Amino acid sequence: MTDTFVDAVDITASPLDGRLKVHRKMLEIRYFEEAWTRLYNAGKTGPGHSSIGMEAIAAAFGVRMRSGDSTYATYRGHAHTLARGVPMKGAMAELLGRGTGINGGKGGSMHLTSVEHGMMGSYAIVGAHLPIAAGTALAAKYLGNDAVTVCFFGDGATNIGAFHEALNLAATWSLPVVYVCENNHYMEYTAITEVTAVPRPAADRASAYGLESIVVDGNDADSMFAVAGDAIAKARAGGGPTLIEALTYRHFGHASSDPGKYRPDDEVTEWKRRDPIPTFRRRLRDAGVDDRTLDTMEKEVRALADEAAEFAVNSPLPNVEDVEKNVWADGGSAWRR
Repeated sequence: MTDTFVDAVDITASPLDGRLKVHRKMLEIRYFEEAWTRLYNAGKTGPGHSSIGMEAIAAAFGVRMRSGDSTYATYRGHAHTLARGVPMKGAMAELLGRGTGINGGKGGSMHLTSVEHGMMGSYAIVGAHLPIAAGTALAAKYLGNDAVTVCFFGDGATNIGAFHEALNLAATWSLPVVYVCENNHYMEYTAITEVTAVPRPAADRASAYGLESIVVDGNDADSMFAVAGDAIAKARAGGGPTLIEALTYRHFGHASSDPGKYRPDDEVTEWKRRDPIPTFRRRLRDAGVDDRTLDTMEKEVRALADEAAEFAVNSPLPNVEDVEKNVWADGGSAWRR
């Protein structure tokens, strides 16, 4: 491995209850994605983008954020949707295009949205949501509240204009926004290092906008929890934006239809060895959490994921009569006529 991870934290600095919440969030994401993958392999749903192996980033921020805060994510947004408290059943039904889904089956895997939970959408166009996140943060500043926006994006988005435009405005206007690059080292099928002039596609550009260069081990739940807490607290107190580059790795291909054979076997093996979930379980045990507590948590969460899958499979498809509902701001389309 050539990566050098910084910003490691003293694990005793994080309260145990917060760490247990992070662990449960990671389990929710992992078991949900595994259940969804089984449905895909059984031909019951279309392809999507898994976050298996990357759970610590979404989980840490999900626990740190509060009601009124906003999350923006990429098409790999299942994790961030669950991290904000969206129920598994509604999320799974949406992935299967069912009428009981959180968006009535119209959004699917790449457009998960639940304003009620602060999940302001998954975006299929790479980087399209970065300026929108700046807009949400600007609105909070105008309104004078302390709401924080957190925007997640992949390493590939760092090479498009929207990344630089959004960061420039966020820094210029001192917006309460946290930009988090989930650097899983591959854009789609191409290693980010092959098309980027600097080793760290996000962090190495931070200084151009007067921001601190922050690189964190995205597979280390403790480090993610600490860094997320600092960035959110800074934004909430009026300290302006933060750019974080979290180094991580997806266990599987770009999408569920991609075998990921373009990645070296030894690289995949090494990153799977650093799987955030078993690593964090060992730390929790070292901190005094007994196996029975952890086993019970895993059993409960796995049951919830299995129930969500069963619920989605048995849910009805959307009604044809609903095709024009929720298309326009007034909830319908009649005003166009």
